[in-house]
Amino acid sequence: MIAATIAGQRYGFDDLRVVMAKATPLRSGDILAGVAAASAVERVAAQMALADLPLKHFLSETVIPYERDDVTRLIIDRHDAAAFAPVSHLTVGGLRDWLLSDASGPDQLKAVGPGLTPEMAAAVAKICRVQDLVAIAAKISVVSRFRNTLGLPGRLSARLQPNHPTDDPKGILASILDGLLLGSGDAVIGINPAGDSPDRCRDLLVLLDDLRLRLDIPTQSCVLTHVTTALGLMNAGAPVDLVFQSIAGTEDANAAFGVTIAMLAEAQDAAAGLKRGTLGTNAMYFETGQGSALSSDAHHGCDQQTLEARAYGVARLFAPLLVNSVVGFIGPEYLFDGKQIIRAGLEDHFCGKLLGLPMGCDICYTNHAEADQDDMDTLLVLLGTAGVNFIMGVPGADDVMLNYQSTSFHDLLAARELLGRRPAPEFEAWLAGMGLLARPRALPAPIAKMMESLR
Repeated sequence: MIAATIAGQRYGFDDLRVVMAKATPLRSGDILAGVAAASAVERVAAQMALADLPLKHFLSETVIPYERDDVTRLIIDRHDAAAFAPVSHLTVGGLRDWLLSDASGPDQLKAVGPGLTPEMAAAVAKICRVQDLVAIAAKISVVSRFRNTLGLPGRLSARLQPNHPTDDPKGILASILDGLLLGSGDAVIGINPAGDSPDRCRDLLVLLDDLRLRLDIPTQSCVLTHVTTALGLMNAGAPVDLVFQSIAGTEDANAAFGVTIAMLAEAQDAAAGLKRGTLGTNAMYFETGQGSALSSDAHHGCDQQTLEARAYGVARLFAPLLVNSVVGFIGPEYLFDGKQIIRAGLEDHFCGKLLGLPMGCDICYTNHAEADQDDMDTLLVLLGTAGVNFIMGVPGADDVMLNYQSTSFHDLLAARELLGRRPAPEFEAWLAGMGLLARPRALPAPIAKMMESLR
């Protein structure tokens, strides 16, 4: 029993899973799952109990049994005891204090990350204010490389997302060129295909690779198809740069995605064998989101923020180039309004960075959520201040294929200018060479020629 007392009333929590769930700031998904605190007072009591819990407790009790779940086994079996040693004497509250202190600089945070389990990171997030989540994450830089260098301090990159409802090549190319002209695409040029057949995906990969080579763009491309499709395409000689997969924080939720840890390892090996990266070998791209395990009835009574952090435990095994929390995409059943989406986006970024991942965020919402673009502007500025590696660049902030709202090419420019952020260095040099950093901007001849061909 884990307990805390408020105003003479004792609140008891049966186990780690329960206290973690009840300590989580209010969100609709936990209410839907029946795991949320019954009142604000019970939530504060759970947060107090969690703050006093020794970090070592997380190594002796799991939220999902070891024998039941391969994500739990991964977390426990690969725990780095040496990295954990400097903070092993702390409680969850003590870890928060240390993270906020001058004693935890970038080097110390990088060193301790492998020693923290996802549940430790999730627990600290639950007792942090928004200001804490931003301040701590801002200390951490996680750098990854493929054809350019992402995550350096003072940089903000973007995935150029040129989705089209019929995968029309001209429509996709028009969106890509628009994004390039506005400085987007250094994280990746990535398409969610409307049709997921291998032939369609191969055509899109060839389209992207041809564009990259013709314009000599120092970036990477990705068609966000299932990992098994990507494996088949790689074996067939398709120009696959990054391997994409949605992942979650339980074995059963990953099974619902049709994926296993072994399958991801096979894909990572196949991508490495292609040797398409010029600056680095980080070739995996993962997307996550709070509520994914609950949506497939694979949450095991855990809260969605803890399970999201556990997904990062899976991701860090594969040294990815990009990890993207698609924070508001899953809908109001899981994050009801702008307040919940903002908090979740900052939690996800904080936990991912603390665990050593190159975190980005799709700052987004669906049209039936109690949120609007003002909420997304707030989250954009907060994440930019916190040092997020990348955001989305979507034409007009409105994805016409997936039917949700995100951030636009212009939002990226505004955030860079407001916060003093710059593109990835290699991409920035390419933009300069194309005359796209100067004002007024002249349309580069190679892009003008391509645009003319689309008329």
